[in-house]
Amino acid sequence: MKLLFALATFAAFSMSTIAADDPVYHVVHFKFKADSKKEDIAKVVTAFAALKTKIPAIQDFKHGTNSSPEGLSKGFTHCWIVTFKNEKDRDAYLVHPDHKAFVEVLKPHLEEPMVVDFIEAK
Repeated sequence: MKLLFALATFAAFSMSTIAADDPVYHVVHFKFKADSKKEDIAKVVTAFAALKTKIPAIQDFKHGTNSSPEGLSKGFTHCWIVTFKNEKDRDAYLVHPDHKAFVEVLKPHLEEPMVVDFIEAK
């Protein structure tokens, strides 16, 4: 439920906040539920990675797990950086049926998401 709220809130604030022709970096962090099994988390990771072959708007896709020694991750263990040509492509990704299907795979295991989109400062 938190993910759906976060996505809806994000979509509402995304209108015209990013220059129309600049690349958008969609940075996603997940904190998984304590009772989620490693196999379940692996399914989520695989399903997320599959989006790069299913959604043409994705220009680049990187992901990994937290390796910071600082102890500031607040329980967020997994991070993805999804790159789009512009905000229009990012917005199309957010409502894409394959993205929505991924969210259904994710929801049973998600404790909390954190999503930040940015364009590179010039």
